[in-house]
Amino acid sequence: MDNSLEIATTPLLSLKKTTYSFIKRSFDLVCSLIGIIILIPLSIIIKISYVLTGDFHSIFFTQNRIGKNGKEFKLFKFRTMVVNADEVLFKLLKENKEIAKEYKKNKKLKNDPRITKIGKILRRTSIDELPQLINVFLGNMTMIGNRPYLPREKEDMGKYYNDIIKTRPGITGYWQVSGKENTTFDKRLELESYYSKNCGLKMDIKIFFKTFGAIVKGHGAEE
Repeated sequence: MDNSLEIATTPLLSLKKTTYSFIKRSFDLVCSLIGIIILIPLSIIIKISYVLTGDFHSIFFTQNRIGKNGKEFKLFKFRTMVVNADEVLFKLLKENKEIAKEYKKNKKLKNDPRITKIGKILRRTSIDELPQLINVFLGNMTMIGNRPYLPREKEDMGKYYNDIIKTRPGITGYWQVSGKENTTFDKRLELESYYSKNCGLKMDIKIFFKTFGAIVKGHGAEE
């Protein structure tokens, strides 16, 4: 390859990446600010709904997740499960071989008994994800990126780990809109590794509109 062509290409690639990062961050700030304003009345409604079912615990849920470059952060969500969800999960995995097999393969349960009645509605409409807009505003998440993985999943991510942590985790992403939301954990990692290697403005726009379409149809996250 001609060295002069290589030298000329490098600044163009750098400018393209800088422009993409600027547009992406600007979009994140606008969306997160609007979303946080909407969160205030929405939180009141969800709190009342939980209280009416006899659940007086916090409607918010925080959990450590793996961020860009492997740095952990506190992720915010509306609580969709019982308060002692991790304890219940470990007990289920210990006592039920079929559930343990399903969780080992997919890192989630299709019919998760830990999900509350209100939680099912929040998940089906993807409302449970909205508090992550706080994470987007703080800069440890983005609107469109890979799934924010749990620290205990790091070992299972294997060869895909280094690719996935090159980008900030997102509220929605390539895997969620790929039409393969019910796929295995390994296939999910493959899809998200592909996003990290190929992400750009055009790809993000496609993901955004596909996500919007899925929400309108009522297809929320199953995690």
